[in-house]
Amino acid sequence: MMKLEVQSPGAAHWSRQQYDNLFFAANPRIENDQARSEAIAWIVENEVANEEKAPGESGEPVAFLVAHRVDTDWELENIAVASAVRRRGIGSLLLKELIAQGAIDGAKRIFLEVRASNQSARALYRKLRFEEIGLRKSYYSGPSEDAIICCLRCN
Repeated sequence: MMKLEVQSPGAAHWSRQQYDNLFFAANPRIENDQARSEAIAWIVENEVANEEKAPGESGEPVAFLVAHRVDTDWELENIAVASAVRRRGIGSLLLKELIAQGAIDGAKRIFLEVRASNQSARALYRKLRFEEIGLRKSYYSGPSEDAIICCLRCN
């Protein structure tokens, strides 16, 4: 996942520890009377046949999406698609899957932040009915840039 992120300047740049926490956290799902919280990560793998690959061994990751749910609100935390397979609908597929999962789980809203300069991602989000609802000044670093806050109302 970290290799994909490096190829995607628009992706959130996380530390190794942040990725490890996705898969090795002691309590990935918390439920109580007040709120339900859960992180999800989907990874799309390349299915190109490889004779050296053992049966059942997974392929090379080409895309991923990470989201977090708190009660009925979801947040898209990170998404990246390998440069070699961009513009083939993989990002759309992941986002549509997130929207569908949100609907199943009773999501009311899905939020995300996107770099102001990332016009292709912003166009994709608009196509999927996300609305630009706010701005976070200097939210991103390396380089410093504003974030556009987007929201999809699910109900």
